[in-house]
Amino acid sequence: MTDLVKNDGQYIANTYARFNLQIKRGKGAIFYDFDGKKYIDLTSGIGVNSFGVSDKIWQKAVKKQLKTLQHTSNLYYTKPCVDLAKLLCEKTGLKKVFFANSGAEANECAIKTARKYAVDKKGEEYFNIITLKDSFHGRTITTLSATGQDHYHELFNPLTTGFLYAEKNFESVEKLVKENKVAGIMLEIIQGEGGVIPLDKEFLTKVQELCKKEDILLIIDEVQTGNGRTGKLYAYMNYGLSPDIVTTAKGLGGGLPIGACMFNEKTEKVLGYGEHGSTFGGNPVSSSGAVSILERLTEEFLQEVNKKSKIIFDFFKDKTGVKSITGLGLMIGIKTVKPVKEVIKECMASGVLCLSAKDKLRLLPPLNIKEKDLIKALSVIEKALG
Repeated sequence: MTDLVKNDGQYIANTYARFNLQIKRGKGAIFYDFDGKKYIDLTSGIGVNSFGVSDKIWQKAVKKQLKTLQHTSNLYYTKPCVDLAKLLCEKTGLKKVFFANSGAEANECAIKTARKYAVDKKGEEYFNIITLKDSFHGRTITTLSATGQDHYHELFNPLTTGFLYAEKNFESVEKLVKENKVAGIMLEIIQGEGGVIPLDKEFLTKVQELCKKEDILLIIDEVQTGNGRTGKLYAYMNYGLSPDIVTTAKGLGGGLPIGACMFNEKTEKVLGYGEHGSTFGGNPVSSSGAVSILERLTEEFLQEVNKKSKIIFDFFKDKTGVKSITGLGLMIGIKTVKPVKEVIKECMASGVLCLSAKDKLRLLPPLNIKEKDLIKALSVIEKALG
């Protein structure tokens, strides 16, 4: 398939450093290239394919909707997005949902909502959003500005103003709140792109208390951590938090583009008619696929996610070649002795696909990966680790 690589280079913008792998098809957690070589997928499209590739239940829901109505504008009512919003609200206790097409768009909605809430309550000078260093919130100019990693900013100045970056400790956050007029604090429970770094429970609890005291909105970015990835439906549930806004995307759609910004009783009425919108938000096909995903993320299923998580943590405990292991559920980062790029290359040569996050090996397998496939993949990684 030399034409595939050649045409990709000729016609697609050069924004991705692709691996030398041409995927033809897949099933569950297994990919096949054009030569028929088999790969165990521990990436799930960077946390997107919640139930793997070509999932029958997801396919059935999507195909059924395609035959009925693929799209209409948000000027009219459609059933799939209403069904999805109802499910999300019932499962989280949140009150309303705005649908977008991606995590970045969901985060844009959250930022706009926080700023409007603060303007309405306190005045237009309350526009600052606090995020954490090593955070990642998207690649639009505003969500890039929210991202607390300088190297993402370097080529795209001037950035959107009004973002403050705190260290991952409460004193740093508190200091920024005291010194600035703040509309919201936006956090990832586990910093994925920042190195699979889980935040401390005590820190999160203190930030929530500060937000309530100062009437600052607590925004939890669940783009990568949400939809069962951490062994709970949403990662904030592991810590007993009650956010004002929750954003999510990736695994919600199971392979189709969708993003969601969810509001509690404090924020559900902040945005009015014409103050935000999305042409494809709540698309019937994407929403139908998402319903099929969300309906299957039951407590029983999530127990299986945690069981597989324990298998991974136990497997790499005290292993040669492993400096540390972090994460929750099936969102795991392994600090390797060998350079992580070498480990990924060796794993791919042996039929296992992994990701990186800074200097860590990152594992985001499909939530329903078979135990035998998972254990086989872990053995390949162990060998690659040396």
